[in-house]
Amino acid sequence: MPVDSEMTRESMEYDVVIVGGGPSGLSAAIRLKQIDPEISVVVLEKGSEIGAHILSGAVLDPSGLDALIPDWKDRGAPLKTEVVDDNFYILGEAGEVRVPNWPMPPLMNNHGNYIVSMGNVCRWLAEQAEELGVEIFPGMAASQLVWQGSRVKGVVAGEMGLEADGTPGPNYEPGMELHGKYVFIAEGVRGSLAKEVIHRFGLSDDHEPQKFGLGMKEIWEVSPEKFQKGRVVHTMGWPLGRNAGGGSFIYHFEDNQVLVGFVVHLNYANPHLYPYMEFQRFKHHPMVAELLEGGKRVAYGARAISEGGWQSIPELSFEGGVLLGCSAGLVNVPRIKGNHNAMLSGIAAAEAAAGAIAAGREGDRLTDYDRAVRSGAIARDLKQVRNVKPIWSKLGLWPSLMLGGFDMWVANLTGWNPMGTWKHGKTDAQATGKAADYKPIDYPRPDGKLSFDRLTNVSFSFTNHEESQPCHLRLKDASIPITVNLPDYAEPAQRYCPAGVYEVLQGDDGPRFQINFQNCVHCKTCDIKDPSQNINWTTPQGGDGPNYPNM
Repeated sequence: MPVDSEMTRESMEYDVVIVGGGPSGLSAAIRLKQIDPEISVVVLEKGSEIGAHILSGAVLDPSGLDALIPDWKDRGAPLKTEVVDDNFYILGEAGEVRVPNWPMPPLMNNHGNYIVSMGNVCRWLAEQAEELGVEIFPGMAASQLVWQGSRVKGVVAGEMGLEADGTPGPNYEPGMELHGKYVFIAEGVRGSLAKEVIHRFGLSDDHEPQKFGLGMKEIWEVSPEKFQKGRVVHTMGWPLGRNAGGGSFIYHFEDNQVLVGFVVHLNYANPHLYPYMEFQRFKHHPMVAELLEGGKRVAYGARAISEGGWQSIPELSFEGGVLLGCSAGLVNVPRIKGNHNAMLSGIAAAEAAAGAIAAGREGDRLTDYDRAVRSGAIARDLKQVRNVKPIWSKLGLWPSLMLGGFDMWVANLTGWNPMGTWKHGKTDAQATGKAADYKPIDYPRPDGKLSFDRLTNVSFSFTNHEESQPCHLRLKDASIPITVNLPDYAEPAQRYCPAGVYEVLQGDDGPRFQINFQNCVHCKTCDIKDPSQNINWTTPQGGDGPNYPNM
């Protein structure tokens, strides 16, 4: 039998419990201690270390860091590569057209921003937090919420040693309850606790559904003569064409390393689409191949990206806590940036919580935080770009560039969006079409030089899961993959997962669905895109998953 959820555990009391050691959670922790060093703060991180599960492009807008630690340069923050060259291309199969920078709204300008490893930025933020007295516990997955009536009182973290059937093994550790006056949920995109509180409190009921993209990234060491430190390239068009929205980024980072990424919007209709193979095919474009030939891929990873923007932000506060960063969905899609807003959300939440604690409050809703997000710098950043994604989804790439660009220009100059506020409508799961209505797509085999099979690439994410534990990818109905998804949608889990977790295997008794959870890089795509919404991503035991060195 599974472990009793009502079992007695040891508990620890804090003023604020923060779930997630990413930019939003660490910024909140630092700001709380800046306001009042006596506030007790703990940060729980499911990765083996801070930064182990962080994956981002990333070109960082330093506005969030400026607000949090104005002297970050003097403190040695790992922002060493300022953008010096900003390029945008529309790709065809054999060539490219550069889009000049001058027609683009000023908000799209990357000068003054930095190419960074957000994993390393978070490691540095953790050092700043610990110097202020924040307690940080890596390898501590928060697997359950602790409730006190209708209030979130804390979380259960550090439960380890369960057997595959959910029963305690010989090395079972029940974990601890960490209680707080307020609990900050900063898990990143589609976190399991965030999903629970959004559903239980109805936080998204009066808002558009959240939309998502799948971002895949490789780090390449290229020939020194091809490396151009500070160069930024974004592309749209081939190979996705009309099959899906999305695009690529190529960032020349440091030490001859180039960050190569590809994003596929998850509202695509054709269930035969294979996002990972679209990424691999992209690298064979002449412009990209010329850069990478003679180089070496040294790391790989993937994660979902929140793309709903302004109209999809849920209510952010609930009884006992708040949602931060990507748990709230604060990415600016045209800019391909969310880390600055994540940091600003952490600052705003910390200020609201510190004020409440000073006033003797606890466990209520921090409505001041909601107001700060919806009226401050985050709102200004997201409101002016709010129509780009839904226009793209409904009308395609070129109308989005024209109409969305016009809408952004006017909003940038006047603060008013002439296109109003477009709606997203369907969820990404609902957008999936029936397999019979679409043609399968023929993808070329990876050549092992520029393009690679999934399992080989997953080895470059340094992913590891203890195999004896329960599978953290849970099916609501084990029959649906074969009885519904296979005949209706050609079981797209075989393709949308960028880590090869899901397979349909043929046996003497017919097809069966297999979950290779050991491969999981925690991207959450399955939880988002499964057309039957049958897969529930939950956190595995602490420390498991990818171990990204400098993503």
